Amino acid sequence: MNLELRKSTLKNRLPKITITGSKSESNRLLLLQALYPEIDITNLSNSDDSQLMQKALCSNDEVIDIHHAGTAMRFLTAYFSVQPGREIVITGSKRMKERPIRILVHALTELGADIEYMENTGFPPLKIKGKDFKGGQVTMNANVSSQYISALLLIAPKLKKGIELTLKGNITSSPYILMTLRLLEEIGVNTSFKNNIIKVDSFDKKIDKRSLFVESDWSSASYFYSIIALSKVGTELELSYFKEHSLQGDSSLAKIYEGFGVQTEFRKDSIILTKINSIDSDLIIELDLANSPDIAQTIVVTCFGLGLECKLTGLHTLKIKETDRLVSLKTELENLGGQVKITGDSLHLYKSSNIVKDVAISTYNDHRMAMAFAPLALKTSLFIKDSNVVSKSYPDFWKDLESIGIDVININSL
Repeated sequence: MNLELRKSTLKNRLPKITITGSKSESNRLLLLQALYPEIDITNLSNSDDSQLMQKALCSNDEVIDIHHAGTAMRFLTAYFSVQPGREIVITGSKRMKERPIRILVHALTELGADIEYMENTGFPPLKIKGKDFKGGQVTMNANVSSQYISALLLIAPKLKKGIELTLKGNITSSPYILMTLRLLEEIGVNTSFKNNIIKVDSFDKKIDKRSLFVESDWSSASYFYSIIALSKVGTELELSYFKEHSLQGDSSLAKIYEGFGVQTEFRKDSIILTKINSIDSDLIIELDLANSPDIAQTIVVTCFGLGLECKLTGLHTLKIKETDRLVSLKTELENLGGQVKITGDSLHLYKSSNIVKDVAISTYNDHRMAMAFAPLALKTSLFIKDSNVVSKSYPDFWKDLESIGIDVININSL
């Protein structure tokens, strides 16, 4: 499906939007629920990724296909390795077979898992023979995807020795690691994280029945921060359900978008976003996003829409996402009239005052490409190719955009 987004002007006060649970929290809790069935989850993410994760955990099939779901690939690789007597092949889309998993597989096999590559060494698909293994000490580079680390930590309670994980170097996306540890602690598992050493104890007890509420997804909220930043002063929008003290690293949005004139007011179970002032066009936005790389696309497009220069670093993990997000951002922004320079871990957007209208944005099977560029409808008319890709994380995105007054029109082809 392709969409036309016509240039729109929003009212000052916009309808309230409710975003479903965090994909990151949901997928962690789904794995923990599979290990500890006493857990009940409320406000679960309705994303494709979480549905695929849930389906895979309930499946008795010998082949598990997780399509584009990178988190599911990493978490399920760890999960099935600790299922004694179960033998499965886990595979995915063409792009998934290009996304590296060697670091995780190496760590798991060091701990005692039985995993082999079916095609190319270091990449899915994988054959996993589930077994009991003791766990213990393992070392991993710290600057890898935090999902590799979280995958190990989530299964650690089921290992007789737990896991003592030593991280070498500077840690990437540490809020996601802390999220995993906090969720483990919620069910009674002992954890510690000191001096780049993470310990998760074995935990073979039956836990008391409990219901865990998933906070709404801050990554999904980022697109509405961008919309408010690109709106006129006084524009206001309420989003539910969000907390001031969040487990999600992308909650840094609240502070970051102050620099774009957006105020965040925390209420009991929601936030109010308000555009309180205009921004000096000579402002240069400089951010290290090593702890929240998933909001990089949103921030770059916000800067482009406001005619601002920005310099973003800490982006090395963007190269192994659904697409190489640095290359894709450069391509699409330059099609819109921007000037962009990228390295292996940074992006520099130069100041630009003109936006080319009626450009068709390619999404590269990447949900965040589609959603990050959508707020530009407040500045120009544009097209979004393969717009249904948003279902990976936010199936209701286009419906929610329409609800606040952005013109979203289905078209047959581009």
